Amino acid sequence: MPGYRRLSLATAALAMALTAQSAALAQIAPDRTLDELKAETQARADRQGYPLTGLLPRDVREALSNIHSLDRDEWARAWGDVAARYVAQAKAASPDVKGTQENYLMAWRLYSFARWPTTNSPGKQRAYELALDAFQGYAQYLDPKVETVRIPFEGKEIVGLLRLPKGVRPAPLVFSISALDSRKEEHVERGEIFLHRGIATFALDMPGTGQAPLAGEPNAERMFSRALDYLATRPDIDAKRIVVQGGSWSGHWSAKLGILEQARLKAVVVQGAPIHHYFQPDWQRKALGTREYLFDLFPARASVYGAKTLEEFLAFGPRMSLKEQGLIGRPAAPMLLVNGDHDSQVPIADLDLLLHAGSPKEAWVNPGGGHMGRSADWPDVKIFREVVVPWIARQLGADGRGH
Repeated sequence: MPGYRRLSLATAALAMALTAQSAALAQIAPDRTLDELKAETQARADRQGYPLTGLLPRDVREALSNIHSLDRDEWARAWGDVAARYVAQAKAASPDVKGTQENYLMAWRLYSFARWPTTNSPGKQRAYELALDAFQGYAQYLDPKVETVRIPFEGKEIVGLLRLPKGVRPAPLVFSISALDSRKEEHVERGEIFLHRGIATFALDMPGTGQAPLAGEPNAERMFSRALDYLATRPDIDAKRIVVQGGSWSGHWSAKLGILEQARLKAVVVQGAPIHHYFQPDWQRKALGTREYLFDLFPARASVYGAKTLEEFLAFGPRMSLKEQGLIGRPAAPMLLVNGDHDSQVPIADLDLLLHAGSPKEAWVNPGGGHMGRSADWPDVKIFREVVVPWIARQLGADGRGH
């Protein structure tokens, strides 16, 4: 039966390929066991560590009690059940505006963690959709309001979230790009500190994530250039005073924009950013096994490119290198480079490469810090408030309006 034999051989080949792929992943990225994952998740919530910042430890404990496997849909369902209770409370709280807003905010955070770090199952995709709904419930009560901007782009659209400060026109602006596992909505929530300084905020999802119209590819910065075109048409925005802020994966895009869009940007923040060494297979084989990341690091990173296998992912990465693209050493807008010496996700060598070439730059490096520079003494919020925000405000000439 030749046909049957060909089918059997094909099936066997597929099985061998899958086995080899699983073996490779097992070597470079040992997943936490369920018990380890639950313990680490609760520990991060208790200390308000990333990515559990803003979640209540009691809610985390409740969700974890209903997770009995590493199934992604079960994960999404457990967090979503807690989030749904907050949505119900939000709807019942009217006309208590403050209570309604706070309940929607908690629902947004929980649904967003339900889809974390990437929407790689039906349940996680649904959680992301519910997260966006909950965020809209929260945002409708914000003052200043959130404007959802939709910019036509290559037959699709760029979706951005814009907030303008009161009493400042045209307003300087922070252009924030979400990272691998964060989303633009998070930048709206933490952007209040800029609004109080008279600075507008504008947030987009980075390529390959959220509502971005492009996958992560070597020239995907064109979507950000298109957004800058749009911002230049707004009389309520000072197009000559725009700072781009990127952290972790999105720091790659802020660094690239700082070079390619030097003439249109006042400055850029490049925090924990992949530049060149990050994209090399040797680093990825090492970094994909880090325990600094909570879980599902390879699926999250691969999803940015749309890569399906480890081999495809490793082969694609070097194309993203700013060194290979001939950009290292070129003139750039003023840059603040931030990271920690012990970053196990993005090598500190990438910061050094960018720092010591091209235009003069400023750097803040935490000798005891991990990814993004964070450590026990320097958590994310402290770096943001004491390092990043004041630097941006100085670049925009908006550092005298208080906190």
